[in-house]
Parts: sequence; C-alpha cells; structure tokens
Amino acid sequence: MRLVSSEKTLMVVLLVLSGLFLTVALGLLFVVPYWGFARIHPMLPRVAGFSFAILITVQFIAVCLLIVAVVLGRDVPFSASLRHLSAKGLLPLLIVAGRLVGVPKKTVQHAFVGVNNELVMASFRSGKRPRHVLLLMPHCIQLSQCGVRLTFHVENCRRCGRCPIAELLEIKDRYGIDLAVATGGTLARRIVVETRPDLIVAVACERDLVSGIQDTLPLPVYGIFNERPHGPCVDTRVPLDEIRAVLARLLDGK
Repeated sequence: MRLVSSEKTLMVVLLVLSGLFLTVALGLLFVVPYWGFARIHPMLPRVAGFSFAILITVQFIAVCLLIVAVVLGRDVPFSASLRHLSAKGLLPLLIVAGRLVGVPKKTVQHAFVGVNNELVMASFRSGKRPRHVLLLMPHCIQLSQCGVRLTFHVENCRRCGRCPIAELLEIKDRYGIDLAVATGGTLARRIVVETRPDLIVAVACERDLVSGIQDTLPLPVYGIFNERPHGPCVDTRVPLDEIRAVLARLLDGK
C-alpha cells in the first residue's frame, strides 16, 4: 500500500501537529519546574534548558526527516530509527492529532502504514535487495468451508483456486520466498522468529497490521490491507496485484 497524495497531505499535517504537541509538552516540562531547579543549584536551570533544547531539536529533525520521506518517497538518514520512532512513539500522537481535526483512527492507521511502507521501500533502493522475504497472511483468507489445515503447513493447499492461497503459492514458487498463514499475533511472531526474514510482506486488517509492524521492529514490514467482501475475519481477500508489484520492485528491480 503506497501513499496517495491525500494521505501524504494528511500525514504532513499530522506530523506537524504532533511536532508542535511535543515541543509544547517539552517546553512545559522545562518551564514548570524551572524555579525549582534554581533552588537546587544556580547552574541547574541552564543545564536543564540545554538538555530540553537538544530534545526539542532532535524531535524537530526527526519530524522533518519523516516529512521528507513522505513527500519525496526517498530514503533518509536514520530511516530504521525513524520507523521505530513513528511506530512506537509518534503513532499515538498522530491518532490524537487526527481526532482533534476530525480524522478517524482508521484513516490515520492507513496513512501510518503508507509512511512505514515508503520508509521500507526507500531503504531497499540503490541496488539493495532483501535476501530472505516472508509473505505473512492471515488465516481468514482461507475459504471458510475448506477442511484442509494450512497453519504451519501451507503446502497442504490443494490449489483449487477458491481462495487466494493457490495464487500466493504460485508467487512463492516464482520468487523462491517463504509463505506462512498465521491465526494471530502470537503465532505470527513465532513464524517470524523461525524463518528469520530480512523483509516481511504482511497482509491483515488495520488493527493487526499496525500492531504487527510495532511488534516486529526492527524488522522491516511492508503492510497491505486485506479486502473484506464478506465482513471481517471471514473469507477475506488479498490484493494479489499489489503483492506482485511490491515483489517485482524489491526483487526484480522493476
């Protein structure tokens, strides 16, 4: 899932708002106890002021780098650290900022995953390619009426074509990558530990995808939202063309 122009604009606005929130919060943390610092030691207010100035500068630079990555779609310095910062630290602020301007949480999550994907793709440009890719799928893409157990044994699929698993196996064979189906976050983490990939291409709903990106840090995860024609968790679909396009860019250099 790549960022569209409207999502880029939204993320830039939310990043600016989050940066302002952080600046104000850090300023208050300094100003409120300022006089108390002076009572402890005459130099302490200066030391505290210098420390808070560094923190404000660092967060300002981080927000600016994220904005550059969002707008230009290019790799930036400390991109791995920025992914960690955006997933663990900024996302709650982005959601709060979104609520203040009337943006639903789900919309913010979509934009966040788009930013994460831009950072992931940018990190693999300039000829660098992942050596070991894992396709991680939710179990709900399997036909609900199918009696074949695919968790841990995705090769058990009979390739009848009634669900996306058959085409995913073709993609797996085409690129020589791993494919796994997980029933939840705990199993997904176990699969990641066992396969030890350089990159995960994961398909899930908003909640599971965002939590999965956070849980697997610092591993890069390219997130794709599933399609739910029958509602959540039942016979969901996978945007196969998007998966093919991502793998072609990463592994074929197209």
